[in-house]
Amino acid sequence: MLQALLKAGIVPDLIVGTSVGALNGVAIAAQPDLETVDNLRQAWMDLGREKVFSSALGGAGNLMRNKGIYLHTNSNLKKLIKRLLPVENFEELKVPFQCVAASIERAAEHWFSRGPLVPAILASSAVPGLLPPVRIDGEHFYDGGVVNSIPIERALQLGATELYILHVGRVEQPLSPPTNLFQVANVAFEIARRHRFAKDMASLPEGVAGHVLPTGEEDPATSPLSQLKYKDFTHVSERMQTAYEATSRYLAETRDGGN
Repeated sequence: MLQALLKAGIVPDLIVGTSVGALNGVAIAAQPDLETVDNLRQAWMDLGREKVFSSALGGAGNLMRNKGIYLHTNSNLKKLIKRLLPVENFEELKVPFQCVAASIERAAEHWFSRGPLVPAILASSAVPGLLPPVRIDGEHFYDGGVVNSIPIERALQLGATELYILHVGRVEQPLSPPTNLFQVANVAFEIARRHRFAKDMASLPEGVAGHVLPTGEEDPATSPLSQLKYKDFTHVSERMQTAYEATSRYLAETRDGGN
């Protein structure tokens, strides 16, 4: 999606991100060009080799050491973020950028917009159960998706009038009742995030354009891409290509007068 936007000459004036959107977003905010897209593509292609998520044995060891709080450390993710970013602080970014995380103590969303980048991105990406909560200034944070998965409202608060929404694809997939305990938590989370997304889209102020960029999955319910596991990166290249092609078509149609 980023490649299609930049090739179409669409460069952001503002970026807001959640979780993986914070990681991709801050890279573009640091250097909004196709070279950064290439770096991000390579990073995603190498995720399996990078072992951002430790092995099953390592995960079991982490559970034992940390009383079952999380499966993986965030040390390798921290190294990846540092390698991707040419700057260290929000104030050094070329494009204004903010990312959100969920405050445990306040049970509220918290937006990071100044100071060191790495801890803020780690906090926004701290998936509960998979990665440890991140402590910043005495407060603990989990993944921003818990409180604001697709931060449309924040972009509007910061003055955005044309939104390009880069999502991970799940909003396109129909939900069905859970059949096991794991699915219970997943379905509940999806209901919460989709409800807010639908409400935010329906409430866009007059004169604000919202572009929900397509992933390219024609039948999300049955696509093999929809079955990706969090440690399975075998279809990453395929998914990037289908999203690029679909978003390129969408942008061309919009430019030519489509809705």
